[in-house]
Amino acid sequence: MSKHHSRTHAREDRLSLYDEITNKIIAELEAGHVPWVQPWENAAEKALPVMPKNVTTNRPYSGVNVLILWSTARERGFSSQRWLTYRQALTIGSHIRKGERGTTIVHADRFVPRDERIRTYETGEEAQAVPFLKRFTVFNVDQCDGALPTEIATAAPPQRPDMIEPTVEALIKATGIDFRIGGNRAFYAPSDDYVQVPPPAAYFEPINWHRTALHELGHASGHPSRLNRDLGGCYGTKRYALEELIAELCAAFCCTSLGIVPTVRHADYIGSWLEILREDNRAILRAASQASKAADFLLGFVPKQSLAAPTIAVRAEQEA
Repeated sequence: MSKHHSRTHAREDRLSLYDEITNKIIAELEAGHVPWVQPWENAAEKALPVMPKNVTTNRPYSGVNVLILWSTARERGFSSQRWLTYRQALTIGSHIRKGERGTTIVHADRFVPRDERIRTYETGEEAQAVPFLKRFTVFNVDQCDGALPTEIATAAPPQRPDMIEPTVEALIKATGIDFRIGGNRAFYAPSDDYVQVPPPAAYFEPINWHRTALHELGHASGHPSRLNRDLGGCYGTKRYALEELIAELCAAFCCTSLGIVPTVRHADYIGSWLEILREDNRAILRAASQASKAADFLLGFVPKQSLAAPTIAVRAEQEA
């Protein structure tokens, strides 16, 4: 196979994978189901709200892989958010049941081709990296046969409900972000760099206040002094809708890591999200990646013992 044909095939495979992921999420949104809201609601045994992680490396999955695995667990009734590869199952004395279907996740990265390295060495110019996506197939522990180690087979205890509120309050204070409680609407003001959220009594359930607070803090994480995202989109623009999607995912990732069942804050944004995803098959990967970084930034202010699951890894998965 020629180098040109190989590169063309790799590019087509990458685009196909972008389409597969995007089309799956579009289908869920069109059906009225938001993939990052209560993803475990139909599990055979009500799974605790946790971030998916690899059982042998204990590494939490990040970015769009979180959405893929949450969605798969919900659709197929898995009771766990613990995953592993076929080979990893064998290394722990278990095996994947015959006929079980795996779930495709991705590792996104960039590399500099050999020809490009030579060119830049000769010219002194900056090398141009080429993006790539690599597929991995993972299985849920529910798809395994054979004894699992005790620490894997036993689910983690649930977060105590009375620990949630102090943990979020501690996070808010530790970030140093100007956080104001009052008024009748929640928002983040980029120009003055402050968050405002109505008092908890204005919300039907305390969970909704915490989720809203984390959503607005997700926006604040993009300030130039923090993660430096583009926050310049006006209401009704695609840039604005994308930032709302990032904040929604950030809140869902944070809630789950803190043992709070995430709910959707802005169901009316679904139409604008669909428009973005239909026009750009890479948008959901970018949004999920930025959301993981935002959540990791915020969760970094929480004492590790307060987390219901490990903090979200910013880096993409090197090994499923």
